[in-house]
Amino acid sequence: MLTTTAIDLDTLSVNTIRGLCMDAVQRAESGHPGTPMGMAPVAYTLWQRFLRFDPADPIWPNRDRFVLSEGHASALLWSLLHLTGTRAVDPDYEVLGRPSITLEDLKTFRQLDSRAPGHPEYRWTSGVEATTGPLGQGDATSVGMAIAGRWLASRYNRDEFRMFDFDVYSITGDGDMMEGVASEAASLAGHLRLANLCWIYDSNRVTIEGSTDLAFTEDVAERFLAYGWNVTTVADANDLDAVERALHNFRTEHERPTLIVVHSHIGYGSPVEGTAQAHGKPLGAQAVRETKRFLGMPEDIDFYVPDDVYGWFAQGIGAHGGAARAAWRSSFEGYRARYPELADEIERMQRRELPDGWQDALPTFPADTKGIATRESSGQVLNALAQVVPWLLGGSADLAPSTDTRLTFPGAGDFQADEFGRNFHLGIREHAAAAIANGMALTKLRPYWSTFLIFSDYARGAIRLSALMEIPTVHIFSHDSIGVGEDGPTHQPVEQLASLRATPGLQVFRPADANEVVECWRVVAGLRREPAALVLTRQPVPTFDRTRLAGADGVARGAYVLADPPSGEPDVILLATGSEVALALAARDELAAEGIGARVVSMPCWELFDRQPRQYRDEVLPPAVRARVAVEQASTLGWERYVGDAGAIVGMHTFGASAPLKQLQKKFGFTPERVTQVAREQAAANP
Repeated sequence: MLTTTAIDLDTLSVNTIRGLCMDAVQRAESGHPGTPMGMAPVAYTLWQRFLRFDPADPIWPNRDRFVLSEGHASALLWSLLHLTGTRAVDPDYEVLGRPSITLEDLKTFRQLDSRAPGHPEYRWTSGVEATTGPLGQGDATSVGMAIAGRWLASRYNRDEFRMFDFDVYSITGDGDMMEGVASEAASLAGHLRLANLCWIYDSNRVTIEGSTDLAFTEDVAERFLAYGWNVTTVADANDLDAVERALHNFRTEHERPTLIVVHSHIGYGSPVEGTAQAHGKPLGAQAVRETKRFLGMPEDIDFYVPDDVYGWFAQGIGAHGGAARAAWRSSFEGYRARYPELADEIERMQRRELPDGWQDALPTFPADTKGIATRESSGQVLNALAQVVPWLLGGSADLAPSTDTRLTFPGAGDFQADEFGRNFHLGIREHAAAAIANGMALTKLRPYWSTFLIFSDYARGAIRLSALMEIPTVHIFSHDSIGVGEDGPTHQPVEQLASLRATPGLQVFRPADANEVVECWRVVAGLRREPAALVLTRQPVPTFDRTRLAGADGVARGAYVLADPPSGEPDVILLATGSEVALALAARDELAAEGIGARVVSMPCWELFDRQPRQYRDEVLPPAVRARVAVEQASTLGWERYVGDAGAIVGMHTFGASAPLKQLQKKFGFTPERVTQVAREQAAANP
């Protein structure tokens, strides 16, 4: 039973959050005040009474996860992190002695280098579980976190030790509900019966253009019931008791994910309450004063925090979060004594480390002129790795037989509502699939997901966020070129490679043969803070004879000299990736017969090559050799920085066509004869 003092402190705390959010947006002259003001009571109740989160150790493994999917309301999260005294964490996962968010950070909201940016940014501000802002992404990511929680519980919990039983909460809004990625993820969450997942829907019925009646009149609750969710409603966001009852309803639901529909008042207490004017711009100095007067807060004091509020949060989330974390740490010591191998796995996961000797599992492929598709060799490497890295797991957007990403070894199993294996059936939901993989990575698993390269476009938002968050999600894309053949231009990627390579922080690999695939996985598996895209062929490619050519370990440097002319210095350099490397080798042989010396450079990862010292890059691509030809069955965009203004590029300048592969190769000029001709012209023009 709450005392009168407690009730007063609840109200004071909620209004303090509102005041901080108003002031931060007003000081920045930019931002979204309305949603934080409307949802402050709900977020407060969740954090103060329910969230198992220790501000003194914000990364302990079994904490509840809180995702602010409506990331434009970031001032709400910054205020909570400040008032709870959440500590900062460094890149090596060490808790520091300073706060994650200071009052000064709130005063510099949305300014350069502030820890309180315009939208939540993972790895920039401690206490942020996922980067959000593009609507729907946070919701879909939270589904990945909930899936990870269920899998972790299945693998590591024992009767006497519940190492993982965390819940996942996402505050979502009308905009999120309109985005397709949230709907995709909600559908899968219902199918998987993720009872550890709770979305809190801020139904304020206002967007930037005005009332949601302009474009969004569906019954969201009925939609989620159809998905298989438990749905409950809070009629007024200001009713803390009703919010508490709804959260208790979630806690007692063990068969379904929960949607709490909260009817809130955007810009609560302000002169523009309930209107679009409260959504995306400061209220104005006079309106802020009037709102503070309505809330009973000092009108002329900015960033006002009564001392009692700090103490109240310390007694609430600080005390119960700290106790939960301490109990878990104590239990983990007993667990370590009883199950040392499992405890070691948990600790390695948290540090993003792999088991000792994991590289010993990587296979080697013998030379084979007929060869094997790189999607197939990748599947073999993936299965070998997954057997020694138990938390390497993933699935496909309904294409596992085609992308060769199914784990087939005994015990791998499937992940379903009542089955917790390592193969995930993500359905034909590419955008959600990538976002869900991100959520799993944020929970320290090593996830991958897959589809055809052409459908990477559907997942672009989540791929970009994996790079922005600096998390090691593995995006696997097969059917990488016009090699798709008869399916035609709708399924033949052209511009996708260039687009992926344009994403900062994303390592894009297009291996040339099976042993390059092995080396790509060697690099990718060891990544801790970077995502990777593996781009793989549908058709077989030769497995090169490495006794005649350079070893595939050159992949680690992004590009390497695969073959040089017998005479030594090259007259022309042929650069290629993927299936076109074999084509460059064939052209090299034809040029040799004409007395033209050609160097073949395999360039599976531009990003890694660009990081190499200038000396190495000049060794691979000597500046004195201006005769250069790049060969790739994709858009030519970007190759000019490697071939120079004097070089040539054999690539795609149009969309593809529906025909057998050999006809397409001839039509678009991907033949030894065509590459030889271009190289011959280059050698003559650049003696």
